Amino acid sequence: MTPYAVKLAFRHLFSHPGQTALLMSGVALGVSVFIFMSALIGGLATLLTLRTVGSIPHIVLEMPDRDPAVLNANPGAQVVLQKDLSRRDQIAIWQPMIPIIEKTAGVIAVSPQIRGSAFVVRGQAVSPVGVIGTMAGKLSDIANIDAAIVAGSGSLPADGILIGSVLARDLGLRVGQVVELTSDRGRSRSFRIGGVFTLGIASADRQSIYMNFTTARALFDLTTGVSRIEIKVRPATDAASIAERLRRSTGLKATAWTEDNQQLFEGLDAQARTGTIIKAFSLVTIIVGIASAMLLSIVRRQAEIGIMRAMGASRGLVISIYVLEGTLIGFIGAIIGALAAWLALLPLPPVSAVQSGGLPIDQTQGDFLLAIALTTLAAMLASILPARRAARIDPVEAIGA
Repeated sequence: MTPYAVKLAFRHLFSHPGQTALLMSGVALGVSVFIFMSALIGGLATLLTLRTVGSIPHIVLEMPDRDPAVLNANPGAQVVLQKDLSRRDQIAIWQPMIPIIEKTAGVIAVSPQIRGSAFVVRGQAVSPVGVIGTMAGKLSDIANIDAAIVAGSGSLPADGILIGSVLARDLGLRVGQVVELTSDRGRSRSFRIGGVFTLGIASADRQSIYMNFTTARALFDLTTGVSRIEIKVRPATDAASIAERLRRSTGLKATAWTEDNQQLFEGLDAQARTGTIIKAFSLVTIIVGIASAMLLSIVRRQAEIGIMRAMGASRGLVISIYVLEGTLIGFIGAIIGALAAWLALLPLPPVSAVQSGGLPIDQTQGDFLLAIALTTLAAMLASILPARRAARIDPVEAIGA
């Protein structure tokens, strides 16, 4: 690319400022649509993920299932083995695994838990609940209970519990009242309600109770082990691959959230593909617009191109001029479009703060650099065919016309 070609390309652009401005405006509009769709689709996926898996573990580690051994029996005999339901599956040696899990790439939170079923008794009212015993400082590592507290506090003393708002409403419970919990191990104990939470998940708000880790160990008769280890990862969509790594490194059964929410995961994937198609159409529109404008410019400048060729300009020089001209239109238009999209998206709140009915647009997923790079490349490719046509113009015919 010679300095002479660059000079002529800029001269062509400034010789028809109205046409150049119109072309750049079209490119800028296409780039703005590209960025807006990227931010909208990415924000929607983030919002759906937050609302769906924001309050649940992304990976659950448990003891692997142990199938009973097949006994040698006489041919034709039927043998049935009953699993010992009196034994509770637990991760007996779990402390050494915590550092291994925390060092795994993508893991952002680890919460060993003691879980079990119980009945909460208030007067003559009895309701089945699921009890979750969490360690100090890890209450909100999985579900953000501290932010969901609507009454009382999130502290968990030895005799305190946190209950869901639906359960509190159904049983007529308030902060400070005392209830009795009876575990499936037959142990009973009285607890004072320290707080009421609302996660927005019906099952959790109706049946979940959080309590102190040590207290839960005694209530469910677990001397040393834990029921499960819950894990949060980032991004949540990588849970399946991270779960497989954890399974190999710990030997435990690792269940990712995508296994229980396969339809949601497929829906998010289909949504991403739809966004890619829409963005591709935006690029096609830019290519067609630039190619059409360049062809029109060549028709109008046939005499000028003929004079250049007659004065010794090579075909390569002519191609360089028009390819550079188209590339400049694409690049400058892309910069303008990206800046306009950035200014338009700047006042919008983050996805986590979007209220019901609002547009979940995530500015960080706008693909600004990708939009500029693809548009510039598309503009350059769109200019090649018109430039080659310009290089094939016969000088004698062009000057004579």
